Amino acid sequence: MTRSDWQTEEFERNRQHLQSVAYRMLGSASEAEDAVQEAWLRLSRSDTEAVENLAGWLTTVVARVSLDMLRSRRARREDYVALPEPIVTIESGPEDEAVLADSVGLALLVVLDMLTPAERLAFVLHDMFGVAFDEIATILDRSEAATRQLASRARRRVRGATPRTDPDLREQRRVVDAFLAAARAGDFEALVKVLDPDVVFRADRGPRGDRMPVTGAAEVAETILARGARFAPHARPAIVNGNAGVIVVPGKKPIAVVGFSVAAGRIVEIDLVADPAKLRSI
Repeated sequence: MTRSDWQTEEFERNRQHLQSVAYRMLGSASEAEDAVQEAWLRLSRSDTEAVENLAGWLTTVVARVSLDMLRSRRARREDYVALPEPIVTIESGPEDEAVLADSVGLALLVVLDMLTPAERLAFVLHDMFGVAFDEIATILDRSEAATRQLASRARRRVRGATPRTDPDLREQRRVVDAFLAAARAGDFEALVKVLDPDVVFRADRGPRGDRMPVTGAAEVAETILARGARFAPHARPAIVNGNAGVIVVPGKKPIAVVGFSVAAGRIVEIDLVADPAKLRSI
């Protein structure tokens, strides 16, 4: 086997891991794929003869590329509700178990998007993938102590803002089905009953969409019935980033993906992605 063949084989072996790192950094499957592809280009142009841990080298490259992309994105971000690009699985079977086990919910990605690029990188690499702080410090060009502080600060923000989600997918589906039934029937009381009092509803319709999330059970129920009830009959069950969700397909193409966070039998967060640019791959 030539050196080039070995590099190609190792890259393909690590592709899923690299995609996972990039998606958690960027919240976009398409941008994550771009980051992974850039890592491949850098690998093909680099002399890795002295590299003992190619998987670690590739992870570092993807992290650096993702960090640059995050910084560029923040510099040009517009003021609108921007949600991650969802990962949708229509059916859940044994072949999907690896995908679900490796998934990260939309609610967590929303919180990660509130971190600074450096905080996000430190948290993702260390807390999600177990990368040592001295390696992360090299990527960020900071001391190890400063990198630990970044991760600690990010960890506190994540824990304080991420809702606890019921891990039982069947229980999640039961609650989401009750939500859909109430929306289809136009039943305000039933809708409020399935929503947490402090529920948060976010809708990403692109740069011309809504500016602020809607909060509170009554307010969210009113919004759903006023603007979304007519789409409820077209909602199909789906797994959205590992949690129970729906995909709205009134015709041949989906017009929205909705992710739910369910805790203690009620919906605590609803994230609706209707930006056409984020639905192209679905």
